Amino acid sequence: MFGIGMPEVAVILVVALLVLGPKRLPEVARALGKGLAEFRRVTGDVNKELQTARDLIESEARDHEAQRRARERAEREAAKASAVASAEPVPSAAVGAPGSAVAREPTPPTPPATAAGSPVSDATDATDPTRGAPAKA
Repeated sequence: MFGIGMPEVAVILVVALLVLGPKRLPEVARALGKGLAEFRRVTGDVNKELQTARDLIESEARDHEAQRRARERAEREAAKASAVASAEPVPSAAVGAPGSAVAREPTPPTPPATAAGSPVSDATDATDPTRGAPAKA
């Protein structure tokens, strides 16, 4: 029990009998028994409530972890699918940091400049053979 053997329990009962008397001892023992039973019932209810809350938290954590893994798996598959669908091969020596395998977008060509330094007007672009014939009115 509480590290108390039978001889110690006997001594406690004898002292209780002397202090309380033979008439009150059964009443006190009965009240003490009821109090201990109520204490055990309450602690059992608290333990059940704590166990239920712990199970709920663990369940939510498992669900959250499963959703995270599914999201990561979907992202990996989408990245893999986009890499396979890409028609352009990734250059082995990419522009950027040394050892980087990420290719950068090429910069668009700059429009030709006139003698004054301003871009060529749209009127000359309309007659440019690479852009097609000018529209007839």
